[in-house]
Amino acid sequence: MSTQHPDNALMPEWSSNKNIITNEDEIEEAYIAYKKLGIQEVMWDAEGKDVDTHVIRKLFAKDRIFFENSKIGQDIFLTYRVPNPLIEGAERKILNETLNSIPLNYDVSNRIFNNGIAPIFEVILPFTTDYRSMLNVVKFYEKCVVGAQSINLYDNVYSKDVTGEVLPGKINLIPLIEDKDSIFNIEHIVKEYHRVISPEYMRIFIARSDPAMNYGMIPATLLAKYAASKMDQISEDTGMSVYPIIGAGSSPFRGNLGPANIKRALSEYDQYYTFSIQSAFRYDYNDQEVKDSIKLINKHTPQKAEFIDIETEKIIKGIVGTYSERFQKIIEDIAQPINDITFYLPKRRERKLHIGLFGYSRSTGKASLPRAISFVGALYSIGIPPEILGIASLSSLPESSQVLLKKLYRYMEQDIKASAQYFNYESLDYLKEIWRVSDKTLDMIREDIKYVEDNIGIPTETSYNVQKHNLYTKLLLMAFKNRKFEEVKSYIYELSLLRKFIG
Repeated sequence: MSTQHPDNALMPEWSSNKNIITNEDEIEEAYIAYKKLGIQEVMWDAEGKDVDTHVIRKLFAKDRIFFENSKIGQDIFLTYRVPNPLIEGAERKILNETLNSIPLNYDVSNRIFNNGIAPIFEVILPFTTDYRSMLNVVKFYEKCVVGAQSINLYDNVYSKDVTGEVLPGKINLIPLIEDKDSIFNIEHIVKEYHRVISPEYMRIFIARSDPAMNYGMIPATLLAKYAASKMDQISEDTGMSVYPIIGAGSSPFRGNLGPANIKRALSEYDQYYTFSIQSAFRYDYNDQEVKDSIKLINKHTPQKAEFIDIETEKIIKGIVGTYSERFQKIIEDIAQPINDITFYLPKRRERKLHIGLFGYSRSTGKASLPRAISFVGALYSIGIPPEILGIASLSSLPESSQVLLKKLYRYMEQDIKASAQYFNYESLDYLKEIWRVSDKTLDMIREDIKYVEDNIGIPTETSYNVQKHNLYTKLLLMAFKNRKFEEVKSYIYELSLLRKFIG
């Protein structure tokens, strides 16, 4: 699934703007994803921007023959990501606009190809925390979009007599679950939705980035494993087919799903059917690497998840709780440098970023933070890879928890090693000098990197790019200290090129 996450360092050649991918460019982007990269699904994001609801018409205008042979809605897919009206208060009516465009796109497609195929029939609902929010969307579509055709305008002249029959008659909803409480409650949420709607199948989207930002990389990975196991159980209990989606990015913190790590990523998340292909995956590697990696994903056969019983669930919750407590303490104290550096990160999309759960949960507390991509990019830019933060908490875990963690998170050591090599010890002095970060927090970070050194190891033979990265983080901090902000911007960009992702 191609997504519009703005994590790419390099800009694609076809972009009309050298710095950002505009809303209009996203039509070209979707076309390239289908035809040139072999991606089978495109997420069309209506959250946080002026969505182009004429996407189907514009795609067909680009290459009618291609779309006649590769039918959207049957061979390849376009899936809306809609705003959650319970979260996006100011823009909740975008949901109405977006859902009403589904029949319009059906009419456009069938006027051209006359094949009875609905090009758009599924929508992704972010921040799903209970089954009622899911019902709100599907019932709104059924009663307010489809149901509107039955309104008697006057003298038995109905709405559909004016605008035509409304198809498709129903949509499938894909819940995007992003917080630990909802992931731990996934069985109840999905089963209650199934009880009311009785769908033949469900696709369930598990976030990997926001949980990492909220709780740390290791808890986020465990949550994805837990969710996969519970989705298997839901399928067995209900008889409904369940097809999990994992939303991961190129950085280890956000899932390590990129061409350089594709085989390990498919093994790590082998329970999942669909994988998000974010912008850094597509634009920061050469075309052949990208195409080869996408072929591997398309050939991927999902495996049955590791069964998680009640005792194992308790252990997972214990690890998540212990780790996230330490992680959040550190993050709250370094929120200012994160926010300051975020201001100078490249902006790659013509939109505001999605609202993050960490931002909500901390809005009345000590920290207000950017979204996950900016969060990761800021920390890497100052030489503090977020993957290591909180990891010393593992030393307090009993042996049984350690064994389970290594069993569930197969490539944990590889992910930690890949990120820890970017740690710059000198950055701690700059954090104190520039932002007055407390000695207590700096000592916690030192304990984290010491834990990595003692228990996992940091590569001593680092590449030229890694050595260059560590030098640039120091130069960036020196530039920030001396208020050379244009230089800060330049170093941030160079650093992201070396990593092949912004965040």
